[in-house]
Amino acid sequence: MPTSLRRLTGRLAVVVLALTAVLVGPAAAQAATPAWPTIGAGMSGANVASAQFLLRHHGQTLTVDGAFSAGTTAATQAFQSANGLTADGVVGALTWSRLVVTLDPGANNNAVRALQTALNKYGYGLTVDGAWGAGTTDAVTDFKTGRGLTGGTTVGATTWQWLLGGGGGGGLYAPIIDRSVLPRSEYDDPHHDYPAIDLPTVTGVTTYAITAGTVGYAGGGCGNGIGITADDGAYYLYCHLSSRVVAAGARVTPGQVVGYTGATGNVTGPHLHLEIRVNGANRCPQQLLLAVYDGAAVPAPSALPATGCFY
Repeated sequence: MPTSLRRLTGRLAVVVLALTAVLVGPAAAQAATPAWPTIGAGMSGANVASAQFLLRHHGQTLTVDGAFSAGTTAATQAFQSANGLTADGVVGALTWSRLVVTLDPGANNNAVRALQTALNKYGYGLTVDGAWGAGTTDAVTDFKTGRGLTGGTTVGATTWQWLLGGGGGGGLYAPIIDRSVLPRSEYDDPHHDYPAIDLPTVTGVTTYAITAGTVGYAGGGCGNGIGITADDGAYYLYCHLSSRVVAAGARVTPGQVVGYTGATGNVTGPHLHLEIRVNGANRCPQQLLLAVYDGAAVPAPSALPATGCFY
């Protein structure tokens, strides 16, 4: 073929490819599979309940209440030891991959209860009875279809990862202090003069990030204080800490240690002061803290009342 003809052919090929790209368009990018969540002591929510049901499925004895307490930590450690994993009591990617089991319609066990609990994060409203019937089949089919997952109605490791790694309900919130520190009744107490709460403690109680976000403030305006600008759109202010272990700009996750309670600033005794602000306005923290304590559905910060929680 003459050189001039080869050049012309090459140019035509480039034009054809360019036109094809314009007419067909780029291939749609498939959404990335979400990461396995990491849950541990002090956290609560649907993912914790699913983990508890899966631990029971594998023969561990524990209460399923959606709260990652000492009993859940012990059961996790026992399961990890039995499966050659590091027994740290934290459920991360390696532990989840051993906990989840392949399920099909007709199954009836605690693993199905874990599945039903995970599906309910996405609004399916299933009865968590462990019996995979028509309702669970419909929910699984809808969930998998909406995410382009294959394999029919079988729930395998990839589907579990999608279920547990998303949904906005798994371990998104953690208690700000261990449940053992104070009785539940302390979490509905009104504040003395504006929407906030004071939790009476001794000095040195470990204090945790209530949700994921970025530390936007670490200063002395209210004793040793920490302000977390959270992914849920709210601002969480902790006051009167004896010490902080995170600095401004640090990224925090639910249940991460951020400091220790104290009596710094204008106080009459050691306690943990918490404020929740939405668009700069204070909201009553009590309902949210009680939901976290109970391992129940947590209300959106924007839905919290702005009155009725102080004298």
